[in-house]
Formats: sequence, C-alpha cells, structure tokens
Amino acid sequence: MSYGEPIALRGQLDLDQAALSASAESRPGAETQFIERLKRGDAAAFELLVAERSGEIYGLLYRLTENPEEARDLTQETFLRAFQNIAHFRGDADLRTWIYRIAINQARNRWRWWRRRRRDATVSLDAPAGPLGQPLTATLRAAPGDDPEERTLAHERENALRAALKTLGRAYRETVILRDIEGFSYEEIATTLDISVGTVKSRLSRGRDELRRKLEGSL
Repeated sequence: MSYGEPIALRGQLDLDQAALSASAESRPGAETQFIERLKRGDAAAFELLVAERSGEIYGLLYRLTENPEEARDLTQETFLRAFQNIAHFRGDADLRTWIYRIAINQARNRWRWWRRRRRDATVSLDAPAGPLGQPLTATLRAAPGDDPEERTLAHERENALRAALKTLGRAYRETVILRDIEGFSYEEIATTLDISVGTVKSRLSRGRDELRRKLEGSL
C-alpha cells in the first residue's frame, strides 16, 4: 500500500535542525540527565531547552496558525506548560516529541477559542518572524541560485505550495507538516498526535494527495 509521495517541503534550515536533533537524540544517557535537571527545577537547563527548541517550535506553530503573533504567543505558552508539567514527564516519548505534542495541543486550543468566538486572526505570511524562528517563506524555499528566471519560478512554486498547504484540513495539515517538514517518523507522529500509526499513514496519504491535486491545478 502506498502512502503517497512526500511533497518537497523541507528547506535547508529544517535539514540542519533535523541533523542537530538526531545528534542530540543519539545520546540517551545525556538526555536522561538533562530531563532530571529539568525536573529538579534547574533554571539553566530550562533556559537551554528554550534556546535549543524555541526556533523549531515557533516554526511549527507558524505553519499551523499562519500568524506570527499567534505563533509567538503559543511558543511562550508551550514552554510555560512544559515547565509546569515536566515533573509528570514519564519518558514514554522523547523530550522533543513531548514538547511538540504540547505545542500542537496549544494550537488546537487556540483554534477552538477563535472558532467559538467566530473571529478570524489576521494572517500575514510575509510578516517577519522575529528572533524565535523563520517564517514559512524561509523554511519552504529551496535555494534557487542566481538565475532570475529560476528565482521567479521557485517563488511561484513556493506561493502555490503555501496556498495549498493552508487549505488542508487541520488533521491532514498537522500530519503533513510533522512528516514532510519536521521529519518525524510515523511512530513519533502517532505519539505526538495521540493516534495510531495506521491513522498517521492514512492522513498523510490523503493530505499529500490533496496537496498534489491543488498544486497541479495552480501551476
């Protein structure tokens, strides 16, 4: 059974971050010690956690909300919740996956809040991201080189991709972002979203198919 071909979403910044994360996760003993420091309320450890993870969490939340101010607020709320709940961290997933799950839950809560009040957040895809991370325009763009025509085509593809991505249903959008941008495994996505691996694959396949159809109609 095919789950669809991945859409080329990840930029070099994401690849670099994934490499750094993989390096950190290859040292389980060090992570265990770090978690113990967090549980003891070590302020320096928590500051390090924020410094290392705030950029990627902001990037995730920016993609989910499409609003830089919302993403900044939710990033702060995510780390506040992490600080408040680290004592209950059981280690069923790694620390990165646990924080991503908190971030996605915060985004969902905000979405429900806006929906209840029937208010639409002002969206600015080209607004500056600030110090916490890069906007979607930076993370989706592959370096086009110096050719003006190539840059123009890359910009058009990027705009089409962003437009298509934001039209996906929330469940499909979360799954595609976690897999094709954040580079999560099926198992990590299942843990983050609290769903089965089979559901992850189903959502990913449908999300990619919808993206592809929208892109074929716009390019």
